[in-house]
Amino acid sequence: MLALTRKKGESIVINNNIEISVLEIRGDQIKIGISAPKDVPIYRKEVYLQIQEETKEAMNVEGLEALENLF
Repeated sequence: MLALTRKKGESIVINNNIEISVLEIRGDQIKIGISAPKDVPIYRKEVYLQIQEETKEAMNVEGLEALENLF
């Protein structure tokens, strides 16, 4: 993991086409802005993990149904 220090109004650039900016700092919360191409999905980590889990569960169910149909 790369750890960087940024102040309000400063940014970092990833892969020449994604910019992450510090918009606001209020107490222990930081508001960030992300500029990226529309084809780049951006999720909060808790949402991303939930999507992965639901996909995994759906694949398990579909896989069992496909096996049942074979027999």
